[in-house]
Amino acid sequence: MPQTSAGSSPRDRTREDVFRHIQSAGHLTRARIVALSGLSRSTVNHAVTRLLADERVTETQAEGGGPGSGSGRPAAVLRVVPRHGEAPVAAIDFGHNHINVALGDSLGRPVAEDRVELDVDLRAVEAIDRAAGMLDGLRGSFGSDRLGAVVAGVPGPLDTGSGLVRSPTILSSWVGLAPRKELEERLGVPVHAENDALLGAYGELHLGVGRRYRDFLYVKVSHGIGAGIVVGGVPYRGSQGYAGEIGHTQLPGHTEMCRCGNRGCLETVVSVSALAAQIAHTHPGVVTGPRFLPQVDDPVTDRILDGAGRTLGGVLAAFCNLLNPSALIVGGELGASTGALVEGITTAIRQHAQPAIATGLEILPAGLGARAELLGALRLATTLVPH
Repeated sequence: MPQTSAGSSPRDRTREDVFRHIQSAGHLTRARIVALSGLSRSTVNHAVTRLLADERVTETQAEGGGPGSGSGRPAAVLRVVPRHGEAPVAAIDFGHNHINVALGDSLGRPVAEDRVELDVDLRAVEAIDRAAGMLDGLRGSFGSDRLGAVVAGVPGPLDTGSGLVRSPTILSSWVGLAPRKELEERLGVPVHAENDALLGAYGELHLGVGRRYRDFLYVKVSHGIGAGIVVGGVPYRGSQGYAGEIGHTQLPGHTEMCRCGNRGCLETVVSVSALAAQIAHTHPGVVTGPRFLPQVDDPVTDRILDGAGRTLGGVLAAFCNLLNPSALIVGGELGASTGALVEGITTAIRQHAQPAIATGLEILPAGLGARAELLGALRLATTLVPH
C-alpha cells in the first residue's frame, strides 16, 4: 500500500485512508466506510466531501430500495473516478502450466490480455522472462511507455519476510528466487508478488461472489490446489505467508506419486491432470489438452467429477470446522467450470463437517470463474499506485 509522506497532516492521511477503502472495494456507502475504517461518521463525511470536491470520487444513488424490507430511500454509493492518461496497471498470473498477463485501467478493468502455455514449475527463469516480454508487448500495443504498478501471482508458497520461494518440493526451479525482485529488474517498475490462490480470494472479495461475505474460504482447483482465506474482510496469509497450502494434504489409501515426492497428495487425485487422465481413459479419442475443461457431458464424466469433488470436500470439511466460514467459493479451471465437482464437494461437506457449520455454509462456484486470480491481481495493483 502507498504511504503518505511524513509531512502530511492527519486530515490528509485520513482522506487517503478513506479513498483507499473506496478504491479497494470498488464501491462503498459512507456507512460501510465507517464500519470498515473505525472512523467517526463526521470524519468520514468530511473526507468524502474533500474527495468529491477534488473529483477523485463520485456519489450516486444505488439501485433498489433501502436495507431490510427492500423499501425506502436507497443508500448513496461512492466510486473512484477513472483517471485518464495515467499509466496502466498490470497483472501476471503464473499457473503451473500457463502464464496469463493483463493490463488494466485505473479501476483495474482489463484492457489487454495475453496467454501462453508453459511448464512454469520447471522453467522458472524462462517463465519470468516470458511474462516480462509479454507485458512489454502489451504495453507497446497499448501505447504506454510505462506501467503504474504490477502484481504477480505465483502458484506456491512465498515467504512474506524475504519474498523468496522456499518450498523445494512444490516449485522446484523457483527455490531461492524472489519473483518480485526478478520482475522488477526486467520491467523497471515496482512489483508486488503474491500467492495465486490468495489473489483469487482477493478478486472474489472485491469483484465476485465474495462481496457478500466477510469470512470465506476460496479454493483454486486447477493443475494444483490451493486456498485463499478471508477473515473479517481481510485476506489471511499466516505468519510466514504459507496459509492455504492444502494441495499436498495426504489422503489415506492413496499411493499416487506426487511431484512433491510424497504419495497420495490431494492434487494427485483432484487436479486438471489427474481428472483429464481419468476422462481420457474412459473416453478413448477425447483430447483433454493442457487447458482442460470437460469436453463430454455424460453420466461417466459427471461421476468422475462428482467423485473428485467428494474427495476434495472431505478435506475441506476439516478446514471448515476449523475456520467456520460463511462461504466456500470454488474457483480455478475445474471448480469454476463444472457443476458436478461443486455438487460432490457439497455432498461431502454436508456429510463430514459439523452440522451447525455445514448448515450455515454456502458453497458456490467463483463468480469470476477461472479469471479470479488475474482480475484480483489487477484490482490489487490499483491500490499500489501512489496518488
